[in-house]
Amino acid sequence: MVKLLLADDDARLSDLIKEYFVGEGYEVAHAWNGREALALIAVDMPDIIILDVMMPELDGFETLKQIRSKSAVPVIMLTAKGDDIDRILGLEMGADDYLSKPFNPRELLARIKAILRRATQDRDDDPMADIDLVGVLLRRKDRTVYLNGDLVELTTSEYTLLECMLMAPGQVLTKQELSERALGRKLTMYDRSLDMHISNLRKKIGNVDNGDPRIKTVRGVGYIFVSPEKGS
Repeated sequence: MVKLLLADDDARLSDLIKEYFVGEGYEVAHAWNGREALALIAVDMPDIIILDVMMPELDGFETLKQIRSKSAVPVIMLTAKGDDIDRILGLEMGADDYLSKPFNPRELLARIKAILRRATQDRDDDPMADIDLVGVLLRRKDRTVYLNGDLVELTTSEYTLLECMLMAPGQVLTKQELSERALGRKLTMYDRSLDMHISNLRKKIGNVDNGDPRIKTVRGVGYIFVSPEKGS
């Protein structure tokens, strides 16, 4: 059973989400604020966390910051409708996705399923080789990434995006392709989540020896991971 932690001080919305997800077979824990959420996480790490941005005592951003200092557990942020700053900040801080209030629980369920499908993808039946390109080593068996031998902490979305690009070095991947393959949904107008994940990924894996970024932007099209021939 998937363990879901919901941190939100809206009693009506929390009851609705709990009832819906329990009906879908999830085990749901609830926290009224960030401090309660962190206390629950310390006792039993959930499979996925839903964090409201605006909470008393400890808001969603500070809670996310503390979670990311210790874990790459998938996190979805709940933001106010039309609040682009909150969405961008949440993604910059390492959230895997966001959803604006009000929303249909079915949409939240779809987002959760997409993230968990990527996070828990079983590779045991068809083990795949590691990918090692221009100083970046991606180990599929345990879903870890190393940069010049040092472990790099990535979120589920960042890992999946990197994997998609490493499988096609030197090849331009459109934003639509990356959104569908890595985030599990079609890219919509004004959706900046893909760009923010790429921005975070760039900061973590840096440049190649000649100073060029490992991930380059192809304006108006998408992104490209530098090919080994051009990475020296």
